[in-house]
Amino acid sequence: MPIFASETIKNTQIIQYFDTMATLNEIISHFPEVKNVAEVKALTSGLINKTYKVETAGTDTCDYILQCINHQVFQDVDLLQHNIECVTRHIREKLEAAHETDIRRKVLRFIAADSGKTYHFDGEHYWRMCEFIPDSQTLDAVTPESSYLVGLKFGEFEAMLADLPEKLGETIPDFHNMEFRMTQLREAVAADKAGRLQKVRPLVDEIEKDADEMCQAERLYREGKLPKRICHCDTKVSNMMFDKDGKVLCVIDLDTTMPSFVFSDFGDFLRSAANTSREDEPDLSKVSFNMEIFKAFAKGYIESARSFLTPLETEMLPFAVKLFPYMQTVRFLADYINGDTYYHIEYPEHNYVRTLAQYKLYQETKKAEPEMKAYIAGLL
Repeated sequence: MPIFASETIKNTQIIQYFDTMATLNEIISHFPEVKNVAEVKALTSGLINKTYKVETAGTDTCDYILQCINHQVFQDVDLLQHNIECVTRHIREKLEAAHETDIRRKVLRFIAADSGKTYHFDGEHYWRMCEFIPDSQTLDAVTPESSYLVGLKFGEFEAMLADLPEKLGETIPDFHNMEFRMTQLREAVAADKAGRLQKVRPLVDEIEKDADEMCQAERLYREGKLPKRICHCDTKVSNMMFDKDGKVLCVIDLDTTMPSFVFSDFGDFLRSAANTSREDEPDLSKVSFNMEIFKAFAKGYIESARSFLTPLETEMLPFAVKLFPYMQTVRFLADYINGDTYYHIEYPEHNYVRTLAQYKLYQETKKAEPEMKAYIAGLL
């Protein structure tokens, strides 16, 4: 699943696989726990990682999920799996200490390969296996009800990892670093490789007016005023497993779980979920900010995250909501100026349309900021 809705990446083209059943069985054989394989089914086309369900025969065996890790996106697989192992182990220990039941459905469990690592390298590709969670489902619909549950669960996810003893690394360096994204834009402006700067110069100037404010998180971190937490960094409804009754089981898709500001989980969800239209909506009159989605998500998140949030983090949550459409505006615009070298486009001006849509959303979040602040204050 792409990290952003549009993130089918040109410079990081998805690996082409020509997997036969014999090939897959050979890969599976390197995970000794997995026995009596009956069938292997491709689950997705694999915009980031290619995924299969491994079904086993018999009633006393579980099924598994097999993934081929896209190591063009996640270049340090050792670091990637170290992060995931630390996170899942810590959550499992917390669940056990709380005497939770059905723990195997409440946290992912990755399987050791015959190398002792939680992945197998076949000389070209990296593969990993985790236990399939039975009687579960994912949801795609964004409603106030589902947004509340997502906020509650991601706040709980961060809270459970607040005392994680192991140090995690960045699986995608500078992923949500606004200073880094502004540097990329300024380099694109300076080079003007595609000769498009004249057209977008007024927009670049408008973006620069807010750059100092929007880069404040990195400054506050250097000053020791703002901490980094262990965050999921890809918050969406579909990255959560629900049981058949609609109750949340666990958070999934942990590849981007790494140190970041809590803004990553709070703002990134609302950038897409509270947008009343598409990320690339050409009719800007359709782009607005859904306060009901914001309120539902914020209520759930603060309920479960208040145990560790500092006053400054809480105060800056509306800033997080502004930050992510601003950041995505910058990223789309930089790619447009560079000649569309990173994001997949469907027509020549696609990145420009995306830029304008995200900038309109950013403007809408600025208008909503007083109401967001008042609502959060009322939750405390």
